[in-house]
Amino acid sequence: MADNEEMQQAPEDCGGSCSSCGVSGCGSRKPDEPPAKLEPNSRSSIKKAIAVVSGKGGVGKSLVTSLLAAEFTKQGKKVAILDADVTGPSIPKAFGATAHPVADEDGINPVVTPSGVKIMSVNLMLPDEDVPVAWRGPVVTNVLMQFWQEVNWGDVDILLLDMPPGTSDVFLTIFQMLPIDGIVTVSAPQELVAAIVGKAVNLAHNLKVPVIGLVENMAYFKCDSCGEEHHIFGEPQGAVVAERYGIEAVATLPIDPEAARLVDAGRVEDYDTEGALAPIVEQIERA
Repeated sequence: MADNEEMQQAPEDCGGSCSSCGVSGCGSRKPDEPPAKLEPNSRSSIKKAIAVVSGKGGVGKSLVTSLLAAEFTKQGKKVAILDADVTGPSIPKAFGATAHPVADEDGINPVVTPSGVKIMSVNLMLPDEDVPVAWRGPVVTNVLMQFWQEVNWGDVDILLLDMPPGTSDVFLTIFQMLPIDGIVTVSAPQELVAAIVGKAVNLAHNLKVPVIGLVENMAYFKCDSCGEEHHIFGEPQGAVVAERYGIEAVATLPIDPEAARLVDAGRVEDYDTEGALAPIVEQIERA
């Protein structure tokens, strides 16, 4: 009996990340009880948390996250980005952020861009930006929980989470343990990509997280000479995918060398989307 009782106790070093915990027999919560939502630290007031997701990599989640942050900043909103793609972080490069975060007795202070966007990313804590982060899933998820709870985010109207690709451990942990208000999903104009994006959308539905909108990136290339739009990766699929999964807002972004140039220069905030993201921005404001 003593052994059984001991098995029902949570380990002393339990961090509450039950979705990524490998301890068998832990009785810290009932099997049918969802984990409690974590709150940020006392120096943080986050009004809305939006995750940018996709079922696969390479479709431009970090670009969309950065452009949404820039759009909201231009509207006078207080914006922050939690770079949840721990092993492939892109946010610091896009914003030209190179400073290291500084901690005080209350927590970690995020790096702030010239326009006021607050950023926290593992890459800001490394000695060099090309140092690999070879961490297993439980370590990654614990780091993200620390970013949420121990960073002094301050007053934030919208916190954007740049998610890693896929629907595995990090996705589950964040959506089960953080108070996410909705997701924006990113796709490219290929049926294969659209089908994989659907996995993320369906999982969000299963976890009862609202799907705010879909951004179809790399939808077309506009010729500098003739002005004609060329569909490099095939006909746009955004509207069809949105209808298939009941997504209300749809936005399209082109293949634009200017966007790539500004991201490489750390000046993503200078890119003009010409209102392309307006439907998503409006839907996020209503979420």
